[in-house]
Amino acid sequence: MSQKEKPATDNFNSTADLTSNPGFQSSLSIASKDVINEKAYNPFEHRQVEHPTTTVGAIAHILKACIGTGVLAMPAAFKNAGLLAGVIGTVFAGLVCTHTVQMVVRISQRVCVEAKKPSMSFAETCGASFEFGPKRLRQWGNFVKTLIDYSMAVTYLSVLCVYVVFIGSSFKEVLDYYYPGYILSIQTYCVLTLVPLALLCQIRNLKYLVPFSALANALLVVVFGITLYYVFVDLPSISEREMVANVNQWPLFMSTVIFAMEGIGVVMPVENEMKHPQRFLGCPGVWNVSMVIVITLFGIVGFFGYLQFGDLAKGSVTLNLPEDDLIAQATKIIMAVVIFFSYALQFYVPMEFIGRLLQRRQSRSYENVIQIGIRTTIVTFTVAVAAAFPNLELVISFVGAIFFSTLGLLIPAIIDTVYHWEKGFGKFNYRLHKNIIISVISIIALISGAYVSILGMIEDFSNSEQETEVHNSTLMY
Repeated sequence: MSQKEKPATDNFNSTADLTSNPGFQSSLSIASKDVINEKAYNPFEHRQVEHPTTTVGAIAHILKACIGTGVLAMPAAFKNAGLLAGVIGTVFAGLVCTHTVQMVVRISQRVCVEAKKPSMSFAETCGASFEFGPKRLRQWGNFVKTLIDYSMAVTYLSVLCVYVVFIGSSFKEVLDYYYPGYILSIQTYCVLTLVPLALLCQIRNLKYLVPFSALANALLVVVFGITLYYVFVDLPSISEREMVANVNQWPLFMSTVIFAMEGIGVVMPVENEMKHPQRFLGCPGVWNVSMVIVITLFGIVGFFGYLQFGDLAKGSVTLNLPEDDLIAQATKIIMAVVIFFSYALQFYVPMEFIGRLLQRRQSRSYENVIQIGIRTTIVTFTVAVAAAFPNLELVISFVGAIFFSTLGLLIPAIIDTVYHWEKGFGKFNYRLHKNIIISVISIIALISGAYVSILGMIEDFSNSEQETEVHNSTLMY
């Protein structure tokens, strides 16, 4: 057989690409078979939680986080809205806060699948929404994560300032009554908390605070029970209270309610520690059940607290309890002790972030001195801010307007928009329109709430200076 007649065997190798022949084309490749056979990543199956939280336990954690000093401020919030507007506003704010948290958790669960990570924190979720969003924004993921970390730290520092004001106000209410000859300013009482708080916050292991936390929770139940008793005793007629307050006061109401309800900082840790995290969302779901209880309780305390005390309602309803009643006065001190121990627990949030920054140090020398110095400096800072602005109602409103309206409303709307930018916003772009509305609400609450709070602080500061001048001139004569 000649060379020309020899059969072409090179086309009969075992790896011949049959799909190159039009008669053998197929839409199913070997790679696509692998994709079909590959099981989708389930982050819930990869979570290694040493002591997972039950569904009921998760609800208890959320209620504990949301029901604190905020619920005691609800009567003062209703004072700035009126009975009718207060109820409507509380339900509205509650629904918005509920939805924004749902957005964050849903995005977190989805980006965990894409990133193949078991769980993410709030800051990691925000960063991942950019990393898995539009291509031109992916480079901003790490920056966004760091920004949210810093924002969370500053937010909880502001909460610590509220706690100092609360402790100082409670002790002043009681001691001014029993020792009228030794009346001290609220600033002085705030400063007196410095040493005890600085010593308490030197405790670096959370487990040593667990007994105090358990005691604080038990005392908190007692405080609520006693406070509600005084709230419901001899209620005046509804006609004696405003149904709708002046519109100029509404920003104080909204920012106070947002401060009271927003639990964005605790949501992701609770969801990440659940035994059945898929039960966190949905109907009924852990979050929905918790928020129904929170909204109902806040509405009841706000409505009847304002009905009972009217325009005299203070930044914490415990401060409105009768001064001539020993049980009522003891309740104020007990609540101050509860907040004292809560300060140490909340202190761990900014310190955890600062601790991560300290781990980047190559040297471990003077670490104990640095820890003591940082902890003492943070406590001193919060006490100084509290002493400078000791009006509890205005401080709560300001913190709610600046920090919680941003982290709890604006940020969730932004990351939801970024994440779905290329994935679609649903029919009629409803998701985009909804997020725009939430963003507008957040910005309005931020600007108006901060503006009204700052004006109130300036006025309060001017009045205190005038009172000081009058007091000094009286002493001279």
